[in-house]
Amino acid sequence: MNMFASIIWSVSPEIVQIGPIHIRWYGLLFALGFILGYTIMSWIFKVENKSPKALESLTIYLVVGTVIGARLGHCLFYEPDYYLSNPIEILYVWKGGLASHGAGIGILLALFIFHLKFKEIKLLWVFDRVVIPVALAAFLVRMGNLFNSEIIGRPTDLPWAFIFTSVDNIPRHPSQLYEGISYLLIFILLFSIYRKNNTNLPAGRLAGIFLTLLFSARFVIEFFKETQADFEKTLPIDMGQILSIPFVLLGIYFLFYSYKKGKI
Repeated sequence: MNMFASIIWSVSPEIVQIGPIHIRWYGLLFALGFILGYTIMSWIFKVENKSPKALESLTIYLVVGTVIGARLGHCLFYEPDYYLSNPIEILYVWKGGLASHGAGIGILLALFIFHLKFKEIKLLWVFDRVVIPVALAAFLVRMGNLFNSEIIGRPTDLPWAFIFTSVDNIPRHPSQLYEGISYLLIFILLFSIYRKNNTNLPAGRLAGIFLTLLFSARFVIEFFKETQADFEKTLPIDMGQILSIPFVLLGIYFLFYSYKKGKI
């Protein structure tokens, strides 16, 4: 491998420290995902004349569902033995450890609970619209992973390989960028479709596109990533791929469902 053809990545994950407070890129980008998501959903609710009160509740449910789901997903999918033996440490979110598949499950549950409270807003209606900012937030989270030099790729001699100096001196696939760019393109696609068709969208169309494309991309990109837990090395495909399959199948179901409702 030619190290001189690689990109040296030695960016600090920390932006600034103010006394005991550490402001990090990951936390900033994670929070920015919620802020931009709220902004996008506010615009959508205004365009479609939905209750601002409902949006406030939706935001709370989504924040709680995302954080709890992501944390539990990491603990139970990737390190179950450790966290079941030390359950109190599940609460130590500041030590890191969030899983996007767990976040996905948390978001689905949050949407269901929201629908139970606001029955006048159809579940698929809100799901179709929430996936737009979720795709953008997924892009921002992967950029946070890049700044943290985590979820790194496998060794490669490609000219765009990154050397994550805080990890080792081996040129690797910048898998965070692969995922991040994929998610950003999915966001642009979803947002474009919504702007063109908003009130004429068949139920389930955007949700189907989101689930199918995003988790298919995740499945493929996993081949370029290092495994996150030792037990994955004994599996034919890694945990990220196993967890992506149900989401892809759900997305395909929504696409078929939406095409029965009408084409755009």
